[in-house]
Amino acid sequence: MAEFSDEELCQSVAKGDREAFETLVERHQARAYRLACSVLGNEAEARDVSQDAFIRLYESAHRFDGRSRFSTWFYRVLVNLCIDYKRRDKWWRKMLPLAGPGDDPDAPGVDPPSPEEGPEIAAMLEQSTGKLREALERISPNQRIAVLLQAQEGLTSREIAEVLKCSEATARVHIHRGLAQLRKLLKDQ
Repeated sequence: MAEFSDEELCQSVAKGDREAFETLVERHQARAYRLACSVLGNEAEARDVSQDAFIRLYESAHRFDGRSRFSTWFYRVLVNLCIDYKRRDKWWRKMLPLAGPGDDPDAPGVDPPSPEEGPEIAAMLEQSTGKLREALERISPNQRIAVLLQAQEGLTSREIAEVLKCSEATARVHIHRGLAQLRKLLKDQ
């Protein structure tokens, strides 16, 4: 199954192929968890919502029409579930580090301090990570999601627009304003 693209695997999932589904889960599980964790700010809830996203993938794979990349379609499902979850709870939580357990070590995000860095560097990194989490919490949800999708997942503004269901220009505005707001908030701290 490793030789098949995500789009081909999704078509197979639509036909009931469980092995194709398992391959998609293996490929996207860590990234889905990391994104949900960044949006929701809670590991247990991120696990639940990312699992719900995979269930939704299995149930609605037949709706994937191939006009966008599979990952863009799947992130839209995941982000919508995160937004729905936050709307139900109507309260904000602290953001977790941008990188989650089990992520690809080469993936962008905040890395834990190494033992060689010493306590001073580890403390500075933890303080910086905390400030970034607080700043991310203070920008609008669409700006936060746009910035995270670009910084963590490497999505283009076109793909972010598809996830957020807005125009590409609006996605670029969300990214630009989100980054500008983050810079201002981090500068003021």
